[in-house]
Amino acid sequence: MTETETPRGAEGMPDAPAPKADTPSIDDLEEAMRDVVDPELGINVVDLGLLYGIDVHQDDSAGTVATLDLTLTSAACPLTDVIEDQSRAALTTGPGGGLVDDVRINWVWMPPWGPDKITDDGREQLRALGFTV
Repeated sequence: MTETETPRGAEGMPDAPAPKADTPSIDDLEEAMRDVVDPELGINVVDLGLLYGIDVHQDDSAGTVATLDLTLTSAACPLTDVIEDQSRAALTTGPGGGLVDDVRINWVWMPPWGPDKITDDGREQLRALGFTV
């Protein structure tokens, strides 16, 4: 190491991941989130209207980070872990290591979710499953 280089971490610890060359677009992240399916209804979280927002930024220690504002159809839903795992897999894995290095989820309850948040595609999917929407 030269005098101008800054040492990273404790001796023997790996360096922080290198940030992705290109920051992914919100549209790309939203499209990848269509692979995250609500386990109770079998419809993706985007078309159900559960994804309220996406922010992507660079973090010195974590690399490219996507922060998701997500809600659930009910605050009592016990399946947050399943949706968190699916979200992480959808955004951090795949060819070239995924779209981002890390995912953070903000569970939000305001405004409360309602059927008005379901997209037209989501309504079609629910009708195909026998739901009336």
